[in-house]
Amino acid sequence: MNPPADVNHTFSDAEIEELIAFGTVESHRAGDPILAEGTMAPDCILTLSGHTDIFAATDEGVKRVGWMERGQFAGDLSVLTGERHSSRIEMGADGEILRIRHADFQRLIAGNSHFSDVFVRVFAARREFGNSRGFAAIIVIGAAMDRSVYALRDLLMKHGVAHRWFDPADGPVAAHLIAERGLTEAQLPLVILGAADVLVQPTPEQLAAGLGLDLLPDGATADVIVVGSGPGGLAAAVYAASEGLTVIALDSLAPGGQAGTSSKIENYLGFPTGISGNELARRATVQAQKFGARLVSPVRATSINRDGDAYCLHLADGRKLRSRAVVVASGAEYQRLPIDGIESYEGRGIYYGATPMEAQLCGNAEVTVVGSGNSAGQGAIYLASVAKKVHVIFRRGSLRETMSEYLVKRLEEHPNIEIIPATDVVGLHGEEHLDGLTYRCRETGAEDHCDCRFLFLFLGASPNTRWLPKEMVCDERGFVKTGADIAPMELVKAGWSLDRMPSRLETSWPRIYAVGDVRKGSVKRVASSVGEGSVVVSHIHQALAEIASLVD
Repeated sequence: MNPPADVNHTFSDAEIEELIAFGTVESHRAGDPILAEGTMAPDCILTLSGHTDIFAATDEGVKRVGWMERGQFAGDLSVLTGERHSSRIEMGADGEILRIRHADFQRLIAGNSHFSDVFVRVFAARREFGNSRGFAAIIVIGAAMDRSVYALRDLLMKHGVAHRWFDPADGPVAAHLIAERGLTEAQLPLVILGAADVLVQPTPEQLAAGLGLDLLPDGATADVIVVGSGPGGLAAAVYAASEGLTVIALDSLAPGGQAGTSSKIENYLGFPTGISGNELARRATVQAQKFGARLVSPVRATSINRDGDAYCLHLADGRKLRSRAVVVASGAEYQRLPIDGIESYEGRGIYYGATPMEAQLCGNAEVTVVGSGNSAGQGAIYLASVAKKVHVIFRRGSLRETMSEYLVKRLEEHPNIEIIPATDVVGLHGEEHLDGLTYRCRETGAEDHCDCRFLFLFLGASPNTRWLPKEMVCDERGFVKTGADIAPMELVKAGWSLDRMPSRLETSWPRIYAVGDVRKGSVKRVASSVGEGSVVVSHIHQALAEIASLVD
């Protein structure tokens, strides 16, 4: 498979002269190291003469995977994001390079649209090409039904990090890789990061640190902190950063939120053939980072308190962040079935999203989808392309009460999908992983059993607001009230001290805003969340100008 043309670009002599102003010209001999594998916040390397060689680790050893000639640059999205660089760059022949330090590269990207477009397009194309051909310097070794393996792979997938996964039960490759590093199966799961680094039984947080996904220092400050990186949070980060505000955006897992688990969103404006939630989140993430926003995950916010005329956000690991405004975009999470012991099956047969990773696990098997919203419909149609049979169970009498018509028609017409209305899943069975379930008809009370080893839950969502202060006004279900939904007496109890009333997306605490699914009255659609995330930035500018006028 030959690389597509857009994975490389050759700058003209005039363009090179412009770029030299942002970096340093260096002379090297053949074989000189230019950039080490594993470097965090890597420099941008542009070849001026001779050529540079690119080496990367694979499960077959370290190989040369490319080279760059005059006017061509090395690297992928890690050069933009600051994540761990997954390859090694050496001088292949005597010559010169232009080294643009990471901080200077960020300045270049933010201030020059022409160069920004070229670098972002090529970097994104290289990552997509690497993913599509299965090339990856990161290897995960562990059993398919090990929930810790699922959590690690879920993190990598949602961050768009190419990786290969080997289950010891599927062949000799895993055993060879384990023995080659002097380890044993008792130490699984393992994550091999390139040629040298191995993480033994890492948590998702430890893996994120090893990849450079979380390099945020304690005490970091910004004009705006966005808590949650679903569609609303990402939109707020993009628009705030593009309008000159400094932005830190956090997420407890990875950018995308619930929308990131959607296998295909077909009714989002501008994508007539549809787009996966994960791909939409990846594009928005790169867009935000291009404008200088810092996206950090997985990190979890635990509380927030007033800090003079600003706010202090506390993270679960003890770090504290400070900002003048906060956007609460922490979204909502799918509810669990009210069945004792359901937690023991999560990641071992029960899942809350239908992505290629889950589809890889349940190929040619019977699966059950529970839910009647668009996410459930999208998941069922996607899984039906790989599963032997998909049972769609929901408690309502008709899917048309809650699901878009185009999805209902596709479910009804698909030969691999069985629709089971007015029904509840009431029992789960299995030892180490899910082996079957019992469901009950709401109308007759009759029960039936299904030997289904994979259950996907898309149930009603609960807001992620437990970390918010108790004084912040929420409705009886926990969704945050904003603007006119907040009664005057509620404002008084919350300690509102300004002469003005809260703006439409502002909470009962000044300069703290709520957008997307976490907000009372939200529409629970991607387009609506994106709209709120973009509109809120104008409210933030007005509020910050208000502070500045008081200081003056």
